[in-house]
Amino acid sequence: MAQNKLDKISPDQFKFVGIRQGESEKLADKSVSFWKEVILRFSQNKLAIFGIIALIIVILAAIFVPIFSPYSYREQLGIYNAAPSAAHWFGTDDLGRDVFVRVWQGARISLFIGITAAIIDLIIGVLWGSISGLAGGRLDNIMMRIADILSAVPYLLVVIILLVVLEPGLLPMILALSITGWVNMARIVRGEVLSIKNQEYVLAARTLGANTWHLIMKHIVPNALGAILVTMTLTIPTAIFTESFLSYLGLGVPAPTASWGTMASEGNKALTSAPWRLFFPAFFISLTIFAFNAVGDGLRDALDPKLRK
Repeated sequence: MAQNKLDKISPDQFKFVGIRQGESEKLADKSVSFWKEVILRFSQNKLAIFGIIALIIVILAAIFVPIFSPYSYREQLGIYNAAPSAAHWFGTDDLGRDVFVRVWQGARISLFIGITAAIIDLIIGVLWGSISGLAGGRLDNIMMRIADILSAVPYLLVVIILLVVLEPGLLPMILALSITGWVNMARIVRGEVLSIKNQEYVLAARTLGANTWHLIMKHIVPNALGAILVTMTLTIPTAIFTESFLSYLGLGVPAPTASWGTMASEGNKALTSAPWRLFFPAFFISLTIFAFNAVGDGLRDALDPKLRK
């Protein structure tokens, strides 16, 4: 009897409740990896995309304009304080040098100092914060007290004292910017490590005999990469602004090499007679800092798990 009832049952008598098969398949097709979702979210941020485009233009111009320009950044053309024209797009300065070429030569110096200082801060900060967070206990306490002492001293004061003691130049500037700039990165990485080190996969790696270096490179850094990237993109504009400010005070790279800060300092003296000499370097300082901050904010929003849909 029971067998006869089973024979009478057909597939048409069943239907999906709550969700249809086609919809579940569509949902499965939409599944994307974490980094693909980050890229998608970042690409939807118009301000961050503007920042990326602006940085690409500035970097490419800094690389290629001094190479292909008919003028040299140190060449004196005999045309003094000429206004912007078709021959000299950004005008000339009081020594007859082309401001357009000098702006992009200055971009090389400012970007190199800012990015190099940020990379040094990244390396020291990641290692310091990772070791401190993983070790814990007395070592963690000692390392973070050292960081507290360094951060208690005003950043600009340390940089200015070092540049006064050392002769002004490219390497002294990078060294001065890096001497305490890594502290913020170390604090952020340590916080990430403290939240990661008690995860099951880290404990499993410890149980299997993984050393500290393996834990840092294989588990800590990859999982803290979001916070590290955001911090680095916000460190670069800080370094560029600090370099420009110090160069404006006369503590930058020596002449005839010029950074944006040096050009702004020189242009300030001719503000009433040749305002373009101040306007263009100041504009590109502002644009570059804004672009880096926009990219950093875009990365922070894209990597924030609370905003993921």
